[in-house]
Amino acid sequence: MQNDSLPTQLYNVAQIRALEKQAANSAGLGNGELMERAGFAAFYALKEIWPAARHVVVAAGPGNNGGDGYVLARLAHEEGFAVRVLTLIDPKELKGDALRAYTLAADAGVLISEWDAENLSMADVIVDALLGTGVKRKVDDNYAEVIAAINAAKIPVLAIDIPSGLCADTGHVFGIAVHADITVTFIGMKCGLSTGSAADYVGEISFSDLGIPENLYEKIQPAAYRVDAQQIVQTLTPRPRTTYKGDYGHVLVIGGDYGYAGAACMAATAALRTGAGLVSVATRPEHVTALVAQHPEIMAHGVQQAEELTALIARATVIILGPGLGRTEWSKQLWLKAIATHLPMVVDADGLYWMAEDPHVSREWVLTPHLGEASRLLKTQVERIQLDRFAAALDIQHQYGGVAVLKGSGTVIQAEDSAPFVCTAGNPGMATGGMGDILSGVIGGLAAQKFPLALAAQMGVYIHAVAGDLAGREGERGLIATDLLPYIRQLVNPLH
Repeated sequence: MQNDSLPTQLYNVAQIRALEKQAANSAGLGNGELMERAGFAAFYALKEIWPAARHVVVAAGPGNNGGDGYVLARLAHEEGFAVRVLTLIDPKELKGDALRAYTLAADAGVLISEWDAENLSMADVIVDALLGTGVKRKVDDNYAEVIAAINAAKIPVLAIDIPSGLCADTGHVFGIAVHADITVTFIGMKCGLSTGSAADYVGEISFSDLGIPENLYEKIQPAAYRVDAQQIVQTLTPRPRTTYKGDYGHVLVIGGDYGYAGAACMAATAALRTGAGLVSVATRPEHVTALVAQHPEIMAHGVQQAEELTALIARATVIILGPGLGRTEWSKQLWLKAIATHLPMVVDADGLYWMAEDPHVSREWVLTPHLGEASRLLKTQVERIQLDRFAAALDIQHQYGGVAVLKGSGTVIQAEDSAPFVCTAGNPGMATGGMGDILSGVIGGLAAQKFPLALAAQMGVYIHAVAGDLAGREGERGLIATDLLPYIRQLVNPLH
């Protein structure tokens, strides 16, 4: 579940370096002061999370991340912890603040020795201070062996700033990365802690700004933002008592080819539960009876030919195009008819299949691909998309317009001329059929209520993900898409 106590601003490594430089130049935080504060913050977190721990092993690398580890080791030693620092290099080769931190630790009596995996067994907690945020290529063999040994030790791990081997900008794993139980990160939340493979490595995240003055942050535009739960709560205000259904839009779901009626039904139901005033479904005639029996609130229409959509589109406020649409000639003709309109639209599932086959551009839609669909849209491999999900979402938005929602762990929402937003809520139980249909319905339902598309996408992704987390409290395995519906209704009424 997303930790809403963390800052919403996300920064890349270059921006963090700029903040550090400004702090040293204008705020008097040079000469190792930031390193001292980082080491203290990490040590404080260690004591908070593992109050019974008394034996600490620090794996220290060759740069400032290693320097942070030496500060932590010295502080722990001074408080009576049994501490050993393991290093792969001669510490005297360190430079600047890191060399100073090593010297102070050695002078204080901290036990420092060459790397030996056997020493890990004595630890209550292992501190990962190996590589930090500077990694830009595959971890070399020596450090890969160290990381593998840390992971194999099955001992709690605290990662300083970022788990070693994880890209701080994208969340990509450079061959191998430390599996941390807690990551204590500093100065700014790194983009790579929120998406890509990060969720499998970072554990719980603790943040400290190290006392950097707030005015320095105002000079740097964040690279991305986490979806702001508080903004969503403030946006979903109670409705006026004199309202009526026409105030909240009419969603038209187009989909439900043979064998896929459930997808259209789930999208329609989610739109209703999100608060759309009216919801219609255009589907195969054979599915109408079942849809009405399932939810009589849905206005189900059997459609044989694309021209039969004309009257339905004329009454609609928003179209959801694609849930269960299929890949038949019937499907293609309905798709062509729908995208010829100028209505706001959410395009998902087979709607995205046809989009990849016949690319169009619009400012009035939200595209919601998962990795496979994104790979077709961009005509590239899934693995390349996972290398940099921010770049992939931006490419989709540039090529197709509107708002791109790249689904997955750390869903990225990219609107035109805007920094991306990331949602870190959600869980593995949501990797099951129908979840995307529910998301499309939520976003479409919000768009029908006149929320701008970019905001509807952010809100919809967050509400959907948190509903999944709430439903998942009873167990992630076996979670199904419709389990989210009661929680969606709760989440769109936060002040009730």
